Amino acid sequence: MSDPRLGVSVTHRRYVPYGHAHYAGNLVDGAYALGLFGDVATEVCIRTDGDEGLFASYSDVQFRAPMRAGDVVEVVATVTRLGARSRTLDFVARVVCRGRPQGDGSAAEVLDPPIVAVTATGTVVVPASA
Repeated sequence: MSDPRLGVSVTHRRYVPYGHAHYAGNLVDGAYALGLFGDVATEVCIRTDGDEGLFASYSDVQFRAPMRAGDVVEVVATVTRLGARSRTLDFVARVVCRGRPQGDGSAAEVLDPPIVAVTATGTVVVPASA
């Protein structure tokens, strides 16, 4: 019998504010994506175990494409393994909308397909009582 928590997926979307740009070209540092992964992992833990849980580790992080201020980023976490207290999650951050610098100051477009910016695998833990 399969555990219904296996395969649970949670999605968040977030506009990346210009205050988070740290580098030329309005690039955002990779830690921004890791913070978003922590947020979506918290919701996964609440939904699967009734507790916010704690992030324990990343076993893999791949920065595949830049994230920029003005992007709309979609972050997805999916439960891929269940232990007694640990949960392995696969993460992906995709840029789904991006500003168009060649347009006027507020021009932007929906990206089809989205750009995969960051992928990761991480482990969260929940209390034994959860």
